[in-house]
Amino acid sequence: MSAPALDRHPDRLFPADPGTRAIARTLYEAVRDLPILSPHGHVDPRALADDVPFTDPAALFVTPDHYVTRLLHASGVPLSALGIGHGTLPEAEARQVWRELCAHWPVLAGTSTRYWLESELAEVFDVTVHPSVATADSIYDQVAERLTKDAYRPRALFERFGIEVLATTDDPCDDLSAHAQLAADPAFAGRVVPTFRPDRYLEAAAPGWADAVARLGAVSGVDTGNYAGWVEAMEQRRAHFRAHGATSADHSHEDVGTEPLPAAEAERVYRAALAGTASPGEGVALRRHMLFEMARMSCDDGLVMTIHPGVRRNHHGPTLSAFGPDTGHDIPLRIDFTDPLRPLLERFGVHPGFHLVLFTLDETAFSRELGPLAGFYPSVYVGAPWWFLDAPDAVRRFRGAVTESAGFRRTSGFIDDTRAFCSIPARHDMSRRLDCGYLARLVAEHRLPEDEAREIAVDLVDRRPREVFKL
Repeated sequence: MSAPALDRHPDRLFPADPGTRAIARTLYEAVRDLPILSPHGHVDPRALADDVPFTDPAALFVTPDHYVTRLLHASGVPLSALGIGHGTLPEAEARQVWRELCAHWPVLAGTSTRYWLESELAEVFDVTVHPSVATADSIYDQVAERLTKDAYRPRALFERFGIEVLATTDDPCDDLSAHAQLAADPAFAGRVVPTFRPDRYLEAAAPGWADAVARLGAVSGVDTGNYAGWVEAMEQRRAHFRAHGATSADHSHEDVGTEPLPAAEAERVYRAALAGTASPGEGVALRRHMLFEMARMSCDDGLVMTIHPGVRRNHHGPTLSAFGPDTGHDIPLRIDFTDPLRPLLERFGVHPGFHLVLFTLDETAFSRELGPLAGFYPSVYVGAPWWFLDAPDAVRRFRGAVTESAGFRRTSGFIDDTRAFCSIPARHDMSRRLDCGYLARLVAEHRLPEDEAREIAVDLVDRRPREVFKL
């Protein structure tokens, strides 16, 4: 028997009703080929700066993508068998990693991960058969052969994918040399901007925090031995990021508490944290105070403030010890926004030019809190579904939950949030198809005229991310 074909139906993800599907198809034509704006993601800018060819299919599709590795791990494949923690693999080992993916292809059925992988294989690498034990080696050979060609180097794919803006996620102490190299290179026409991500420098109760703050001081040239120096060092590094094109600062903590401390108390807790004598509760209080300060800084310097809280990072201690963070064992938490954000919003919620984009992994918050918050505060935008929620049915639920209380213009535009470079066009295309399907239903129900639905579809792809993220 021949291997089943890897077909990508032109109407995939559109509504099943023929009339509504026809409307969705028409709306999609208006957005299908628009440039990709990616204001939040995790692609390494050095890959584009150096334009070094991707090494092998496993390194491109499997090892760096925790969407993939976590599902394979759940099916009994050790992370060590997927190349995690081993650096660049010899060809034989990389091929074996690829075989593991193909052998476990059925466990990905119905997931957004499989949807993206199928799109990448079929549309980027011209693969025509489904991955399986029988086809693993032939697919590996085909993708590996493509990766030797100039057309498959990072910059060529960047252009082919139609990416106009790509934001990376960067440590405050990063010198941003890769971004500077790209900005100064006349041969590179794209725009790659850094994003200020200060989480580790705010978590005063975390191990290694004092050393991190000392490095922050050294890089910024500011004495961080006192609270005022800590704040000044943050401000200086934000200015460094802005000078290299940054438009946003990104924050991820277990909660969104923003209760400010009196100045004397902030100083006391800060010095105790440096000395290692602050209690865990004091460390959390200092982080919440500093998150409030980060909003103040965004009002001053114009960086968009994005918050994506509610994740128990590194849920499995043995995996963290063996393989490190970002290896697939971060698990969502229940999260509240309304009261924890109230101090921040009472102070800055109507400040001119302040943009606060709120993401969640607790989708009950979309209709309960985020939609209503964005429906009142001019600064607040609801971030698109991401991570565990960036899947077709979750995206549809998001539109239904948020639109009735906040409309379309109070949302962020799509966020791909990916380390898997070749999945960027697949993820954005998925979002465009789903939004067109949602809009088509409103048209079919005579709740929205088709010409306005077309304008909204374009707005969600183009104007929303440009305006919300100040691109």
